[in-house]
Amino acid sequence: MKLHLGVADVPYVTTPPDGPKKTRKGGKAKRTKKRDPHAMLVTTGDVATILEDKYKIMELFFGMHQQEIADALADSAAGALENLLAGAPPNANPFGTAEGKIHDLFVKFLDNEELAGRDGIPTEAALKGVNHRLKISRGERRPSFIDTGLYQSSMLAWMEDR
Repeated sequence: MKLHLGVADVPYVTTPPDGPKKTRKGGKAKRTKKRDPHAMLVTTGDVATILEDKYKIMELFFGMHQQEIADALADSAAGALENLLAGAPPNANPFGTAEGKIHDLFVKFLDNEELAGRDGIPTEAALKGVNHRLKISRGERRPSFIDTGLYQSSMLAWMEDR
């Protein structure tokens, strides 16, 4: 069995900085919700690759939480075995509980800024409070790697046969 850490590949939906474009229909201004079809579509997979290449986020996460991850996997497998011995039907994913715990550990890892102090961390964007969830795109200082929250929330851990 092999543990994988990654993200669900979800597109970041972007609109121009001034909001959706206005079009004229029948002489009246009308707001549209359409994205620019020529805009480059960026996904969480793209962002994860960039962040991993530059900061080694998931690699460092695993290194810093290896024992907790191993314990979660062992507890999950033991729980599945106990249920099986108690007469429950076989669990299709005996590591499902652990996968959820690993995701939660990763969320806390970013929230608690456990990488702070490493080269380039906190990031300049975090120090400036860049936040694409806000209308003005800037707010208070935030943890690194949590701009929209999509990268953090899309993190997945899964076990796979080699």
